[in-house]
Amino acid sequence: MAPEDPRHARLREQIVACALPLAEHIARRFSGRGEAFEDLLQTARMGLVQAVNRYDPARATSFLAFAVPTIMGEVRRHFRDHAWALRVERGVKETHAKLGPATEVLAQRLGRLPTAREIAAEIDVDLIEVTKAMTAANCYNTNSLDVAVRDDDQDGSYPLTAAFGRNEPCYGLLEDAMAVRPLIAALPARERQVLIWRYFGSLSQTQIAERLGVSQMQVSRILSRTLAKLREQALTGVDAV
Repeated sequence: MAPEDPRHARLREQIVACALPLAEHIARRFSGRGEAFEDLLQTARMGLVQAVNRYDPARATSFLAFAVPTIMGEVRRHFRDHAWALRVERGVKETHAKLGPATEVLAQRLGRLPTAREIAAEIDVDLIEVTKAMTAANCYNTNSLDVAVRDDDQDGSYPLTAAFGRNEPCYGLLEDAMAVRPLIAALPARERQVLIWRYFGSLSQTQIAERLGVSQMQVSRILSRTLAKLREQALTGVDAV
């Protein structure tokens, strides 16, 4: 529809009104980063208007596929200009400024959000630099080390600094697995297979007994004897034989 058509302005306003919830949704995705939600919402709505004005219906891309990166690019530019909490290299900022427009162009051309490699090719910048610019988005806002972190397991909260230097239980589990693995590999084939069926295949003792052609009680004895042997070797440091 030509801009001078008397219906153009009315339909344009209707489209913007219908898409306002999209702008609000995107603004909420960026909330909690140090900027007032009202400012983010206003910026997202400005991006929506730009998307409506610049959308080319002659392309195969849907309006939604074009509008989302356009609005997000406008919000990101707002952060770039107003909310850098940490010092970022000028080159990274300049690359970051190109990401939004390039994303909009590629989104309309491809009909989907582009990858970092596609953006790098579009703006003729090294992929590493594009990745750095994307990562720099995390520099918009910083949190205090005294901020309270919720602990769902203990139904309470604790300062973030309390989490520093805590023992990581996964390291202990990894050490246990590394210690037991060669011991399991050295087991007789039958005992090793019973362990695999029981603890990796989640078979019941009765199902294992049917496969071996023995009683369930015999399977229970095999498991008890094998686990006891592994535990003793792991605790005493005896080499598998």
